[in-house]
Amino acid sequence: MKIKRSLYLGMFMLSFQLMAQDTIISLWPADNIPNRIPSSEQEVVEKGDIVRISKVQEPTLEVYLPSKANATGDAVLIFPGGGYHILAYDWEGTDIAKFLNSKGIAGIVVKYRLPTSDAIKEKHKVPLIDAQRAIRLVRANAAAWNITERNIGIMGFSAGGHLASTLGTHFQEEVYARQDMADELSARPDFMVLVYPVISFSEAATHSGSRKALIGEAPVAELVNHYSNELQVTENTPPTLLIHAADDTAVVPQNKILFFQALRKKKVPAALHIYPKGGHGFSLAPKDTYLRGWTDRLIEWLENLE
Repeated sequence: MKIKRSLYLGMFMLSFQLMAQDTIISLWPADNIPNRIPSSEQEVVEKGDIVRISKVQEPTLEVYLPSKANATGDAVLIFPGGGYHILAYDWEGTDIAKFLNSKGIAGIVVKYRLPTSDAIKEKHKVPLIDAQRAIRLVRANAAAWNITERNIGIMGFSAGGHLASTLGTHFQEEVYARQDMADELSARPDFMVLVYPVISFSEAATHSGSRKALIGEAPVAELVNHYSNELQVTENTPPTLLIHAADDTAVVPQNKILFFQALRKKKVPAALHIYPKGGHGFSLAPKDTYLRGWTDRLIEWLENLE
């Protein structure tokens, strides 16, 4: 990713040092997690063909860094999907981070809290709260992690794509009280990659499970519009790459088309790739010799960003 400007911010040193490629750090101090309420609820990790995490109690970053010699300076925060009910943590998270590492890109998986948890209040705000904090923490540690501070983007899959597009369109929204110096940094992503994402909460285009989980079964119109992110695009929305399959019946391609049109209307750089087949939830699509090429399109797009 080419950078035309640089921004100096005072160095903010957090209380941890990364000693390995896959280091897990907490988003928040244990005794001061925003919108958390007392509960006996426990986090659930199911390890089958896909690692599924639900009832997230302590949101984290899992940081995968390429070798310093191979590092491009780019970083991508990854939001796994799962309908806002679970996180497909390896399939749409750590596997993606490892792929990015192979291209010299830092891959950082965000284990964010889910609105279906009993341990949170103002449920619709909580995923965005964690997402804003996540990108600010990465910015605070950019120098230590060999990341160019203005080359920090986000990637989301399915409902994780809804969260990513929410961060990309609501990054200026104040959703939690300042905790420390990291919270003085920008929450605006420098670019977005949205892979079979939920975008709209309108009746015609939404994924009903994700919408119900985030804003309820009978949400007020204000919330529907607020989280229909095609309606929230501005000139300052980050450049965006959209990936989808035309035969996706879970999240219809109209989501992407609406968002792409909104981006173009605001003159935000955008690219849209719709593959004829692939369905929903294909991740890296390693067994599909055609669809797996989406990752090549991703790397080409990143290399040509300005």
